[in-house]
Amino acid sequence: MEATTDPLDAMLARLQLSGIRDQLDSLLDEAARANLSARETLILLCEREIARKDHRRIEMALKLAHFPAVKELAGFDFEAQPSIDPKQIRDLAASRWIANGENVLLLGPPGVGKTHLSIALGREAILAGYTAQFITATTLVAGLAKAHGERRLDEKLLALSKPKLLIVDELGYLPLEPDAAHLFFQLVIRRYETGAMLITSNRSVAEWGTVFADPVVATAILDRLLHHSHVLTIRGDSYRLRAKRKSGLIKTPSAGDGPPVGSASLRPVTGGNTFNRDHNPDGGGSSS
Repeated sequence: MEATTDPLDAMLARLQLSGIRDQLDSLLDEAARANLSARETLILLCEREIARKDHRRIEMALKLAHFPAVKELAGFDFEAQPSIDPKQIRDLAASRWIANGENVLLLGPPGVGKTHLSIALGREAILAGYTAQFITATTLVAGLAKAHGERRLDEKLLALSKPKLLIVDELGYLPLEPDAAHLFFQLVIRRYETGAMLITSNRSVAEWGTVFADPVVATAILDRLLHHSHVLTIRGDSYRLRAKRKSGLIKTPSAGDGPPVGSASLRPVTGGNTFNRDHNPDGGGSSS
C-alpha cells in the first residue's frame, strides 16, 4: 500500500519552506510547551524559516567570496595599531558605504593588518545581506588580460561588476601587466557609483602612477575611486616583524639606525585639486 502523503508536508515543500518542514514536529512541541497562541506559533515558525534561509545564504556567499582566511573584526588588535580609529572601522562595518557604492582604500606598509581588515569588512558586508568577492590585484589584472586576449573582456568585466563589494588586495606589491592601467580603469568605470570597492595597497595614492606605469590613466582611476571614498592610512610596525623582534630573531634598531623596517608612513596625496572633489586628504575621514 502506498503511504498517505501528508498534505501539509507537500505544501511546505512546494513553498520551499524547508526550515519549517524539517523541524515541524519539534517546533509545534516547542510552541505547545510555551502555550503560544496561533499567531505566536506562526511567528515562531517564520522566525526559524528566516534563520535557516539566512544561514544558507551566508554560507553560500562566504564560499563565493573566496576569502583566503577567516578574519573577523573581533580578532583585530586595535591597540597594536593606534593609527586606526576603531569607531571608523565600526562605522564601515555597518556597510552603509556599500549600499551607496562608495570605496574604501586601506593604505600602509606590509604586515599592519590591511588584509585582515578587508576580509573582516567583507564578512560584515555578507552578514548585512550584500555579495562580496575577494581577489588579489595581480590575479585580477592577469584575469582581465587573459580575457582581453580571448576577446571575452566584456564578459569578465560583467562578472566582476556583479558582487556588491569587490575587494582588491595587495595593489602595488608586485609588478602588474603592461596594460594593467587600461584594464583596471575599465573595471573602475563599470563599478563607478554602482558597486563598492575596497582596495589595499602598500603605496600611497601619489605613487599609483608608478604602480600602473601610466600616470595619466592612474589619475583617471583615482579620480573616480576617490570621488566617494574613505581612505584609511595605517602607520605602524608589521605584526610579523614585531613578533620576530620579541623572540630576538630581529634586532631592534637603535636611535641612529633610522625607522624600523615596515614603519613607513603612507599618506594620500594632499596637493592640488586633482583628487579633492569629495576627498579628505588626511586619510582618516570619509566623503560621499
